[in-house]
Amino acid sequence: MGYRYFGSCRKFTKHVSVTNFHIVNFPFHSRSRQPCSFLHSTTSIGSPPSLRALHGHYFKKGSLQILNSANYLLTLYVKSSNLDHAHKLFDEITHKNTQTWTILISGFARAAGSSELVFSLFREMQADGACPNQYTLSSVLKCCSRENNIQFGKGIHAWILRNGVGGDVVLENSILDLYLKCKEFEYAESFFELMIEKDVVSWNIMIGAYLREGDVEKSLEMFRNFPNKDVVSWNTIIDGLIQCGYERLALEQLYCMVAHGTEFSPVTFSIALILVSSLSLVEVGRQLHGRVLTFGLNSDGYIRSSLVEMYGKCGRMDKASTILKDVPLNFLRKGNFGVTCKEPKARMVSWSSMVSGYVWNGKYEDGMKTFRSMVCELIVVDIRTVATIISACANAGILEFGKQIHAYIQKIGLRIDAYVGSSLIDMYSKSGSLDDALMIFEQIKEPNVVLWTSMISGCALHGQGKEAISLFEGMLNLGIIPNEVTFVGVLNACSHVGLIEEGCRYFRMMKDTYHINPEVEHYTSMVNLYGRAGHLIEAKNFIFENSISHFTSVWRSFLSSCRLHKNFNMGKSVSEMLLQSAPSDPDAYILLSNMCSSNHQWDEAAIVRSLMYQRGVKKQPGQSWVQLKDQIHSFTVGDRSHPQDKEIYSYLDSLIGRLKEIGYSLDAKLVMQDVEEEQGEVLISHHSEKLALVFSIINTSPRTPIRIMKNLRICNDCHNFFKYASQLLEREIIVRDTHRFHHFKQSSCSCGEYW
Repeated sequence: MGYRYFGSCRKFTKHVSVTNFHIVNFPFHSRSRQPCSFLHSTTSIGSPPSLRALHGHYFKKGSLQILNSANYLLTLYVKSSNLDHAHKLFDEITHKNTQTWTILISGFARAAGSSELVFSLFREMQADGACPNQYTLSSVLKCCSRENNIQFGKGIHAWILRNGVGGDVVLENSILDLYLKCKEFEYAESFFELMIEKDVVSWNIMIGAYLREGDVEKSLEMFRNFPNKDVVSWNTIIDGLIQCGYERLALEQLYCMVAHGTEFSPVTFSIALILVSSLSLVEVGRQLHGRVLTFGLNSDGYIRSSLVEMYGKCGRMDKASTILKDVPLNFLRKGNFGVTCKEPKARMVSWSSMVSGYVWNGKYEDGMKTFRSMVCELIVVDIRTVATIISACANAGILEFGKQIHAYIQKIGLRIDAYVGSSLIDMYSKSGSLDDALMIFEQIKEPNVVLWTSMISGCALHGQGKEAISLFEGMLNLGIIPNEVTFVGVLNACSHVGLIEEGCRYFRMMKDTYHINPEVEHYTSMVNLYGRAGHLIEAKNFIFENSISHFTSVWRSFLSSCRLHKNFNMGKSVSEMLLQSAPSDPDAYILLSNMCSSNHQWDEAAIVRSLMYQRGVKKQPGQSWVQLKDQIHSFTVGDRSHPQDKEIYSYLDSLIGRLKEIGYSLDAKLVMQDVEEEQGEVLISHHSEKLALVFSIINTSPRTPIRIMKNLRICNDCHNFFKYASQLLEREIIVRDTHRFHHFKQSSCSCGEYW
């Protein structure tokens, strides 16, 4: 591109400031020099009908021949974002001056996707002999920054130097911003040092640029040397540190801002609330809330949504709900506000934050109820909220509600792209419907790595190891590069079906071919792969060879394998190491206690339980749940709280008797163990998943599949119980525990007893 577009200017037009530029003289009638009566009577001159009427009036009176009047009308078109009409009017103006060109160029410079047109207009302006002023140049430089067009930007800078354009801090800030946005840091630093006049914007541009690059040390150094910090400067450094992941440093700067005496702006409050959300500092959040009330900013929509999010992230959904109740629902309805209205958008964000808060705290049912209220009240729902509620359905395994969300997405015309598609695949996979997940995957043309990863992980979760590997190989054949999450999925797939050779090969491929450093999830999958297959020595060697003995999840997986293969001596040494590294981990105590019990070491088991009690370690209680229509029904061991409890227990006792007739028997070993804290033969008979199964049998049609979700690993007795029940009832029973899915059909399970 070079500098050929920038010719010398015989006479440079004196700078017109940004403020003064828009104060155009009121148009006068060509004869009387009095204000035009038509304009005087127009009440809404910025509206399209009024502008067209004014344009017609000017045309009839010949006022467009007066450059001042034409420029005024052009300005009105630009201010109303009516750029097509502005461009047509511009072409009608015979004698254009610098102001005429600048009005149109600046208008298109503010519009997205118009940079090439701005460059073209600027070249035409040069060819026409009109000399750009500082405001023209700043507008074009902003487009160069936006398009990362450093060559054209350097050409403008050279033209400025060649024509001796006087220093103007606004123009120089545009040049500085150009070099920083285009990552020309040496140019930018030199130019910054040479700037005679630096205003607060100059410093903020530099500080913000270093933060975007992740150079926290340099940005903090500049910030400390900045003599005249304003509220924007503080906002820039605090928000930038948050974006870089330095929340604690950001909190220090927030305290420094308070000590400095700088008054908070609404933006400061929003940033500060986001900060305390990420750190879960509810007490600091309450102090900020108090300040918000003191300054009377509680009516600001964005601050209100930040408060809702803060209380949600800190687990105080009661406080978040109270704030949300202050927002009238009718203000958010689609018929009342356009999507461009800022306040309704902020209120929509408040409701979205409420949904996210419930999901964040694991209160999926409350999140779904809130989302349902948004839809019923015709509140605008954005893609973020849709993705959040799909995630809630996935985590809770609520298939029917997930299907309703899918239908809603199609109803509102939301395009199922890679982002939404991967969320739907994840939801269907985790809700037990792998076929629906595969259908979504096949509907999307040219799936990216995120979609492939979601589908591979879904197959792994259902124990479809070979199918997951086939997908992975197909992805590689298409030239799609896997990421670290993809390898977690394929390693888990190998682990679930005992494909040791394949798992080792993919682990080496991840490191050697794709140069991905293994993380704790990869290491844990490998230990689980060796351990589940009974290769306990190899698992132990793998841990020490890779120096991962500090990861508790690795030892937990190894201990589980020791218990599975009844290697008491090795399990005891592993549990001791796990208890030392994670004394508050309940799994370590439960696994060790159960190992002792299975080996008839009752005193040892009692000591472990006593130690657990002394240290105040509590195990998560076993819970199972099913969805019936729009309601979620949850059960715990021996649960008597359900309205149908008498019917459930009566049917369950009868069902156990019928199953015994075809070969089922209670696992006597589990009677003496604490499996999911459900001790004794009666408790084993009344495990939470059995109650959920019987409830589903009573309340659903015969032969329809039953889906049960459980928050802990299914025990051997329940696994055996479901196999016999699927045979007797001729129904498919789908159970998701913390490790995987089990599909029971005709007295067999999809896991092949490998779990």
